[in-house]
Amino acid sequence: MTDPLGLIQSAGAIPPAARTGQPASSAEAEGAGSFREMLLDQLREVNRLEQETTRAVEDLAAGRRNDPDAVFAAQRKADIAFQMLLQVRNKVMDAYNEVKQIRV
Repeated sequence: MTDPLGLIQSAGAIPPAARTGQPASSAEAEGAGSFREMLLDQLREVNRLEQETTRAVEDLAAGRRNDPDAVFAAQRKADIAFQMLLQVRNKVMDAYNEVKQIRV
């Protein structure tokens, strides 16, 4: 499956060392970043797309732009990115609730 929005760039990628069965070095582990950082980066990206869309719609309404198709495409891209982030959030909350119910 391809990632047309570029939102899943390396989230599911298997590091080269894991593919070969070799242990990952500490530099690779540190460079990978945490899930939190990845999620924050995606949140910033969705926010940037939303801001660009708002600017494009305002420019179109003010007559500074003459390409409604590009504005519609930007709006759709921002909406899809937001929906994807929302689904990730929902899955994380489902996992949290499931872990919370584990009896120890």
